[in-house]
Amino acid sequence: MANPAPGGAPFTTRADQLRVLLIEDDDGDAFLVQELLAESGASIVVERARSLADARRLVPGAACVLLDLGLPDARGLQGLRSLLQHYPEAAVVVLTGLADEHLGAEAVRAGAQDYLVKGVVSGETLQRVIRYAVERRRWDEAQRQLHTARVNARENERLEHGLLPLPVVRDPRLRVAARCWAGGKRRLLGGDFYDVIERPDGWVHALIGDVCGHGPAEAALGVSLRVAWRALVLAGRPAEELLSTVQQVLEHEQHEEAMFATVCMMSVAPDRRSGVIRLAGHPAPLLVTSDRITELTVPVYPPVGLNAARSWPGTEVELGANWSLLMYTDGLIEGRISRGSYRLDTEGLIDLVRDSLGPLPFDPGRVSEQELLERLTDQVRRLNRGDLNDDIAILALGYS
Repeated sequence: MANPAPGGAPFTTRADQLRVLLIEDDDGDAFLVQELLAESGASIVVERARSLADARRLVPGAACVLLDLGLPDARGLQGLRSLLQHYPEAAVVVLTGLADEHLGAEAVRAGAQDYLVKGVVSGETLQRVIRYAVERRRWDEAQRQLHTARVNARENERLEHGLLPLPVVRDPRLRVAARCWAGGKRRLLGGDFYDVIERPDGWVHALIGDVCGHGPAEAALGVSLRVAWRALVLAGRPAEELLSTVQQVLEHEQHEEAMFATVCMMSVAPDRRSGVIRLAGHPAPLLVTSDRITELTVPVYPPVGLNAARSWPGTEVELGANWSLLMYTDGLIEGRISRGSYRLDTEGLIDLVRDSLGPLPFDPGRVSEQELLERLTDQVRRLNRGDLNDDIAILALGYS
């Protein structure tokens, strides 16, 4: 039954009780509302406020608000608009007099769930309207959240497409495979990205990067950096200028001063037997040949955006006649390999690659790059006993 609580006095409700805030300055009308609910047998607790100012601190947590349109500090729809401005999620039912019944319909158009005319309503009707208002507000909120989720999903799809493009490679002897997923239980969109472009002069440029942090801002920055890099490659800019220009893009596009990105850029020569690698605070790629798996040992320079660096010198590396190049973000090697604090690290990743490819000598045709990435990600997850906390991107480029 209705259980009025004195204004301002603390009170508690059971799990099956509905809390209703009555904003009414007239003692007689307030008593009538409470008696109607008591007679209906409703499991409702009523708390009363005599003015809109007194009600502001009581609205949070109320399942429904019964609002009189004639208050000392708010007349007509002024109180309703003020209430919804501060508490847009509130389920509000307005109370009008016979002379102001026309205001009820206007109140519904202004955002109220329903309206009641004082003096011509039964307890059963009052209870039903309150519960209807609560359920309708819950439905509206669920629909709003669903719409927001759909909008976010579409935006995430656009961002993911920007982070993970289709490689532009014409050489039939080159094989490209990639995998990428967001880490952590919340599956926040990450800032890992990659790209592969073959230029008309035969050079193939491959990029993998990791924007520090998780979320849409980091993903948007990753998209900006990747798109800028692709545009520069397609425009034929020299390889030694690419990362310095990406640095400028980051400085203009970053939302926070602390944002930076680690980058690995590999440029494969037209003869496919050598290349030039540039590391900006990023893990070095693994080179797989017929007889060994090695981490390319090259100088590592500061990440893009972390300091005032304006150049990232390249280091020439020999690839051989048949090879696979594995480029990855650090999330791949930071997974645990036991219940303790031990991490996979580079040596552990080399062991996993060796296990995935089988005994020496390695045959590039025996296990494709796509199969290798699938096996690696499955093994890393198994060792970590579930998904990893950090985002992961892996890019494999092979030649034979």
